[in-house]
Amino acid sequence: MKRALTVLAAAASVLALSACGSGSPSGAGSAPAPSAGAGGNLTKITVGVIPIVDTAPIWLGESKGFFKEEGLDLDIQTATGGAAIVPGVVSGSFDFAFSNLVSVMVAKDKGLDLKFVANGASSTGDTKKDIGAVVVPADSDIKSPKDLAGKKVSVNNLSNIGDTTISSVVEADGGDPKSVDFVEVAFPDAPAALENKQVDAAWILEPFLSSAVEKGARVITYNFADFDPELDIAGYFTTGDTVANDPALVEKFTKAMNKSLEYAQDNPQEVRDIVGTYTKIDAATRDKMTLPRYRAEFNKAAATKLGEAAAKYGTLSQTPNLDQLLP
Repeated sequence: MKRALTVLAAAASVLALSACGSGSPSGAGSAPAPSAGAGGNLTKITVGVIPIVDTAPIWLGESKGFFKEEGLDLDIQTATGGAAIVPGVVSGSFDFAFSNLVSVMVAKDKGLDLKFVANGASSTGDTKKDIGAVVVPADSDIKSPKDLAGKKVSVNNLSNIGDTTISSVVEADGGDPKSVDFVEVAFPDAPAALENKQVDAAWILEPFLSSAVEKGARVITYNFADFDPELDIAGYFTTGDTVANDPALVEKFTKAMNKSLEYAQDNPQEVRDIVGTYTKIDAATRDKMTLPRYRAEFNKAAATKLGEAAAKYGTLSQTPNLDQLLP
């Protein structure tokens, strides 16, 4: 009992566990552990997600019946942010959940036994057009990543995937990453913070990025793609106990999720359409925004680079063992 309470306390301390952003939730809550579905021999599973563009594949997979084909009765539960995601998995409220790679690395670094079982969303790999970027006002004297040194830069969460990748890009461009003054500003509020000169630069993800650029903001770096064009940003994870003790369930979920990712990649318009069913992003904005790349396989080389950077810049106490974290 003492061990369980310790683990839950650690889970509760892992903040900023969103996929990288926030969206308009369609509801939140928790559900009981898996059980036989009333409609047949389906096994009920509950998956915790954040209602953002990155999670479109699981919603598509549900609508297309990919999970039912694997004998799974999928219950998608939304959370407005990541604070409930890891504790939800550890406590058993969620069987699987979605989060960015660094957030789960942080949880693992704090002693929680977690493991990814499926990819979620990746950089487009395009250094001219990706799903997230550091932007500045059109008249800013910041011209390249190295110029961010000594400047105030907003990220949605401190000590996470945003400031880790930005620090690396700044250093690669010849700047001092330690001198960047990162401050926490939610993505929806970042454009206003930039316009009001509360920050010198802002890291923004879609759909807010396209809107900011359309209004005159200038991109300094597409930090995911500039960090590594093969970078996977987020994925679906569960506990080590689930992986070890219920491999059949994990295999079914992974198979359905991989099919969902491949379908989403091949059908971008359906991605844009389904995003409108679980967020408040309007059709015009959905049509303009850049979509993530969706793929089944993790790129371990890019994930290794990300883990090393997170340790280098102090987000992690040590470089993570990715053999324990990735499938």
